[in-house]
Amino acid sequence: MLTHCVTLAAMTTCRRLLLLLGFVGSMFLIILTSHQWDMSKEKRVEKIHHLQELRKQLLREVCDGDKEAFSEGKHTVEDMSDKELENLIVDDRHGIIYCYIPKVACTNWKRVMFVLNQSEPYHDPMSIPGDVVHMRGKHTLLNSFPRIERKAKLNHYTKFLFVRDPFVRLISAYRDKFQRHNEYYYEKFARYILRQYGNLSDPPQTEDEAFASGVRPSFYNFIQYLLDPRTEKREPLEPHWRQMHRLCHPCHIQYDFVGHQETLQEDAKQLLKILQLKDVINFPPSYENMTSPDSVLNWFRTVPLEDRRKLYKLYEGDFRLFGYRKPIQLLDD
Repeated sequence: MLTHCVTLAAMTTCRRLLLLLGFVGSMFLIILTSHQWDMSKEKRVEKIHHLQELRKQLLREVCDGDKEAFSEGKHTVEDMSDKELENLIVDDRHGIIYCYIPKVACTNWKRVMFVLNQSEPYHDPMSIPGDVVHMRGKHTLLNSFPRIERKAKLNHYTKFLFVRDPFVRLISAYRDKFQRHNEYYYEKFARYILRQYGNLSDPPQTEDEAFASGVRPSFYNFIQYLLDPRTEKREPLEPHWRQMHRLCHPCHIQYDFVGHQETLQEDAKQLLKILQLKDVINFPPSYENMTSPDSVLNWFRTVPLEDRRKLYKLYEGDFRLFGYRKPIQLLDD
């Protein structure tokens, strides 16, 4: 009987010991996992910081190596017209300047800039309708200040922009402006493109008529329009397909942060941290990108090789400045 009791006591002690060891082991695993997560987080932050330095270094090297190509006849920002600076949004409250580029998350960044100019606590940026933030007068632009103030703000404010693969951006612009209902773009651009390159001497007068009859410029028609020397002579390229460096002038303005659409969420989070805003505002979530780099080849199947090469030349500055690889698959036989 005594032996049986001793055995039970030993078993109980063993169970307690095993439970204790299990608890200690679990705690060790939790601490280890937490430490690994912290290390991983630190590495991600370090990687993003290193990537930023590389992007800015590339800008400096390309700009210094080919000043004539990117100077546009201007030596400094002070030489630029108000029109050339119309894409720079200023937030004096937080000391920020954002250069927006259409088709590069600019609606969501405009939402953020709009919200930051309201009183705290800040609204969710997604609560602001997209058409509101695109209205004229909803943002303070750099060109609204006297030249001496422009220079001071550019010297002291944190300046950022977001860019995108140039060909993917073009496809996105085509899809948005010519494959969807858009009365303004139909009347101002699509009818002209259809007449000049779509073999239609008298395209439908209205967008509704055009869509009802299935008439719209093809992607190749759009490319023909971009490559036609007469296009630029008529007026500067429309901002949705104008070269990114011509909108934001990275060889004249020293940007503190260069974000990429391809790493939008990571870059946005890091930028808000740098601006000390990560705890007061969230960048809107990204929707699935319907114009992925993998689909570019399919879009360009209808574009002759020689025209692809000409198009690359037209946007080569953006590829070089912002570190996008030359699309060899599209440009080789």
